Amino acid sequence: MIMDYSEKISKQLNKLLVKNYDAEKSYLSAAENVENRTLIEFFVRKSVERRLFAQDIKKEILRYGKEPKTSGSLMGDLHKISMSLKAMFASNNVDLILQEAVKRDVANLAKYNDVLKDRILPTRIITLLVNQKNAIEIAIASRKFEMKLVS
Repeated sequence: MIMDYSEKISKQLNKLLVKNYDAEKSYLSAAENVENRTLIEFFVRKSVERRLFAQDIKKEILRYGKEPKTSGSLMGDLHKISMSLKAMFASNNVDLILQEAVKRDVANLAKYNDVLKDRILPTRIITLLVNQKNAIEIAIASRKFEMKLVS
């Protein structure tokens, strides 16, 4: 089956949409399960940021007349409720929580890089995704810095 241009673009964008849904849920879960006020505020800000990323991506998918995904991945749902995360939150170990956030964002960053390699994306979408990718890179760098301070 040959995919049309709009379908190819929406397929790529839906991959990122799902990643952002997962990240939003993960950040909210983290905010609900830590006691450190600074971390709670950070995770809430990141959750809102990822919701906004998802909204922008959904607009682009709709612009091409396609259906955006409506929820995260099964892996994201499983990740959210995994016992290791619950144990990590229960310990309230700031270093472990920040490490998990970095690991998750590094995986999301890899997905952005994969999608941006696709040469079918129009400049407007590339600009949007590069801006989102840059925000994720900044978040990773800031968390790595915070981890050094905590250590």
